[in-house]
Amino acid sequence: MTDESDQKPLKSPPKLSREVGVKAERKLRAQRHVNRTVWFGLGMMGLIGWSVTIPTLLGAALGLWLDQQYPGGRSWTLALLVVGLAIGCLNAWHWVTRENRAMREEQEDDDE
Repeated sequence: MTDESDQKPLKSPPKLSREVGVKAERKLRAQRHVNRTVWFGLGMMGLIGWSVTIPTLLGAALGLWLDQQYPGGRSWTLALLVVGLAIGCLNAWHWVTRENRAMREEQEDDDE
């Protein structure tokens, strides 16, 4: 049996060892996020596509209905299609901005 007083106190790891540990941890974290990033990116493309498509189609459908109900010199279909497209693009911009902000915050937290 060894006496506790006989044991040497543990030294803090050398600087090189700490740097290697930090880099290895960062590399492992990046490898874990690769699969999530690919699937996340594909999901975001789908989400952005639908966020533009749905308002555009709804605008066109409402415009067709209005053109049938109230025939006249104006094309409600074209006007509401453009309005729906604009709303969809603003919606997609909102999603992309929010996700970009979240990714930057996560990256800043990982760097600390």
